[in-house]
Amino acid sequence: MDVLSYFIISWADPWLLFLTAAGTLAGIYVGAIPGLSVTMAASILISFTFNWSTNEALALIVGVFVGGVYGGSRTAILLNIPGAPASVATALDGYPMAKKGKAGEAIGLTTTMSVLAGLVGVLVLAFFAPLVSDFAIKFNSRDYMLLGLIGIMLVGTLAGKSLAKGLFSGALGVLIGLVGMDSMTAQPRFTFDTMALLSGVPYIVVMIGFFGVAEALFQVRTLDTPAIRQKVDRIIPKLTDIKKHFWLAMRSSGIGAIVGALPGAGGDTAALLAYDHAKRSTRNPSTPFGEGAEEGLVAPEAANGAAVGGAFIPMLTLGIPGDAVTAVIIGALYIHGLNPGPMLMVNTPHLFWFIVGTLVLANLFLLIFGLTGIKVFTKIVECPKAVLIPLIIVLSAVGAYAIENNPVHVYWVLLFGVAGYFLKLYGFAMGPIILGAILGPMIDENYRRAMSSARGDWGDFMLNLVTNPISLVLTLFLVSMLLSQTPLKTWLMALFARKS
Repeated sequence: MDVLSYFIISWADPWLLFLTAAGTLAGIYVGAIPGLSVTMAASILISFTFNWSTNEALALIVGVFVGGVYGGSRTAILLNIPGAPASVATALDGYPMAKKGKAGEAIGLTTTMSVLAGLVGVLVLAFFAPLVSDFAIKFNSRDYMLLGLIGIMLVGTLAGKSLAKGLFSGALGVLIGLVGMDSMTAQPRFTFDTMALLSGVPYIVVMIGFFGVAEALFQVRTLDTPAIRQKVDRIIPKLTDIKKHFWLAMRSSGIGAIVGALPGAGGDTAALLAYDHAKRSTRNPSTPFGEGAEEGLVAPEAANGAAVGGAFIPMLTLGIPGDAVTAVIIGALYIHGLNPGPMLMVNTPHLFWFIVGTLVLANLFLLIFGLTGIKVFTKIVECPKAVLIPLIIVLSAVGAYAIENNPVHVYWVLLFGVAGYFLKLYGFAMGPIILGAILGPMIDENYRRAMSSARGDWGDFMLNLVTNPISLVLTLFLVSMLLSQTPLKTWLMALFARKS
């Protein structure tokens, strides 16, 4: 089969077409409900799709991803409550527009620009991912080890203000990922002589516990938050408005695709950067920023949409997720017997082009669903949390049990949920934990392979890190990340300033 045949697989198969549409629609509503993240939805869905075919599972999850990233803008505009962190910037001008009676116009504009930018992000993915993959084939064991460490470090440093908390979360995930029998020696590790731990803790159990149950428990603290009702009128945007903001959307799409491709950055960082760019580059906004400027909606939503395609680039080419959702998707690929990384596109090129085609299809469904059903949507987002939270916990428990029909997994999910609640309460990020559980075994195995190739000599191992060009670049990048997040950076800057 050629590239075009792989691309249209999800278009030609009615079942895959339905799954993509259903995932996109569900993602819009899940992403729109404050407290229900798209990451949570993807992690719970994977537990129900692990025995599906890879294409079926990916079609549903990709749809949820695309719809969920956009969905957060709905409540940001209507209720001034961002459904996701990436929609924080959207609320700055979206809610003021809604208060002026322009909620429908705001939703229509964000939908159109999000779809347009989403297609730009897919184009960037299709063009750059094969180039990155061809280069990454040259990586060896120590390079994969360094990539794993960089992935955890990036998510650890970007997921919160505290480097120490981010690294702690990542290390906790690595510890959980190493539970079970050693893959090289078959010796039990961290099992405490318990048979139930010999097979380790599945990624999905960790994901559901820390994202699903923990978030549900955390939302119990805000059960009494009253719902805000809004009036929605005209939705379809004018062609003149699209033309007016087209180039701002293109620039913001570029920002979103680039930032989205940086492991750990994600759509929230891209949205804030694009919003700042819009404020700096727009000389005569339709309305002052912060008071309902259309440019304040176009920029962050375009960056959000393009960041989805960008996030797939490091995931598919290097095995490092671009954000928390692609970290969950990596777990899904592992469950289906695939290894995300340079060889993924060599051994299974159809999978890459299937994802590209499904992303395009999901964006088209997003345009349809995003411009319809708004009045019904306003009723659903007002559903009381007292109803939603128990439903989430029950679905989490059922999903955990369904993985291997093992009741022990239900206990793990609840335990991780309680632990995640207290970690969130004290400002610890959940993303590094999930990523650590996924990348921990990879770091361990590749470190030991690299040590074996160095004949167990630590000196030779360290020498290889600085003599091989790729290893040297990765090592310097890792060291610079550590230094930039420590007090040493401030001390050095003060020292150079004093000398000058």
